Amino acid sequence: MTAPAIRTVPTRPVEGQKPGTSGLRKKTRVFMQPGYLENFTQALFDAIGGVQGRTLVVGGDGRFFNDRAIQIILRMAAANGVARAIVGQGGILSTPAASHLIRLRGTDGGIILSASHNPGGEDEDFGMKFNGPNGGPAPESVTDAIFARTTELAEYRTLDTPDLDLSARGETALGGMTVEIVDPVADYAALMERLFDFAAIRDLFASGFTMRFDAMHAVTGPYAREILENRLGAPAGTVLNGTPSPDFGGGHPDPNPVWARPLVDLMMGEGAPDFAAASDGDGDRNMILGRGVYVTPSDSLAVLAANATCAPAYAGGLAGIARSMPTSRAADRVADRLGIGMYETPTGWKFFGNLLDAGRVTICGEESAGTGSDHVREKDGLWAVLLWLNILAARRLSVAEVMARHWAEFGRNYYSRHDYEAVAADRANALMDRLRSMTEFLPGQSFAGLTVEAADDFAYVDPVDGSTSARQGIRVMFDDGSRVVFRLSGTGTEGATLRVYLERFAADRHNLPADQALAPVIAAAEALALIHDHTGRDAPDVTT
Repeated sequence: MTAPAIRTVPTRPVEGQKPGTSGLRKKTRVFMQPGYLENFTQALFDAIGGVQGRTLVVGGDGRFFNDRAIQIILRMAAANGVARAIVGQGGILSTPAASHLIRLRGTDGGIILSASHNPGGEDEDFGMKFNGPNGGPAPESVTDAIFARTTELAEYRTLDTPDLDLSARGETALGGMTVEIVDPVADYAALMERLFDFAAIRDLFASGFTMRFDAMHAVTGPYAREILENRLGAPAGTVLNGTPSPDFGGGHPDPNPVWARPLVDLMMGEGAPDFAAASDGDGDRNMILGRGVYVTPSDSLAVLAANATCAPAYAGGLAGIARSMPTSRAADRVADRLGIGMYETPTGWKFFGNLLDAGRVTICGEESAGTGSDHVREKDGLWAVLLWLNILAARRLSVAEVMARHWAEFGRNYYSRHDYEAVAADRANALMDRLRSMTEFLPGQSFAGLTVEAADDFAYVDPVDGSTSARQGIRVMFDDGSRVVFRLSGTGTEGATLRVYLERFAADRHNLPADQALAPVIAAAEALALIHDHTGRDAPDVTT
């Protein structure tokens, strides 16, 4: 049988194909435009030095256009000389499972199709990113090279072949490339079983412990059913909304108290289960709840780090902890008590990669509900849930009791994030530019009764390779230990999202409502940044 001929297609650069903190994200219809995905894919292949003879992992979260995009990428991979493509069955791979598969099989990297926690559908969002051989998101040097290539691209290569059947596991040929379709769950579930004390967690469920896991009609449904219900013995029905849907059931697959409101209402009501959790579109974020308790992502990172030795994988202790700059400093107190390194990085999981690879840290986290460890090079929603279960199985305490004991030992960092979404880009940039011009003059000034101790535009120097990342967000520290951070998000697809992070430490009085405890910081943030004047908003669109 004659191999299909490689077709070289003339093209011209497409504007705006600059990857953000988590790859390229645009509206789905933008990706569906003729040549748009093809251009970005070819630019990616060229920017990493070509893909001749390489092995790549390919998969995504199952959102609308996922299946079509994979067929396009596979044909282009074959035309560009890829030797083997490892694809999740049905085109499905959670982001942490893809990271693990890259590492397990020693591949040259992988392409992950997802817009993470953003809505899916023909009128919603789509995304694509490249993860390197370590399993982690491409560093800025690579994403910059991809973008540069998009600005000069003149042609792309593909094959004219029928679509592959991605539903059946096994190997097939596409031109000169071998396509291996694998069970997307099995290898990841086996890894979790090695990390955690599954016997202890099974005993916890056998004792009558109850939980709910909301997969939000997204990719973690099959993973959660296999691990929680099949391997750990949680009753059938523990996993809610467990069938992945191209539009996530018409919902917004972001595991926070706004978009996962039914789960929050369940846990705050009569007859709530002992524990609940949720994950997002591609499986890399998490939300943790106990009966009557919502655990902030910042607190969750601190609690997991403080109790990690309950799990076999971390019984020997942690090398260090890393957090993104906007994440609360609760984990810093744990690192200080444990006498281990604490690293503050820009937002974006890729910044943790060097620290993990160098063995400087074991556990990482960010306030946007991402937590993970050195088992992969991505944040991992189910991993966080399983570590919580392992801690609860070992401690035999409720979530509320775990939190109370943690705050009694370390104090509480009250914390909240205010999101102002789809702000006109010029107005959002004007707010940030004004703050940036003020930072050197802020110390000593007072806003709503709080006096500024220090302020800066956060810049990061990687302690491993010396690379630098500037203009990562405005930090304002007050002399009472409070803090406010302002930054523009790189994960949206329309306008700009202004994120305002608010933090106040309390050595005691740990049971105040967060908005009450943070009221002085909220007032200071408005007085400082003139948020209403710049956005026209009287309140944030989302508060978490």
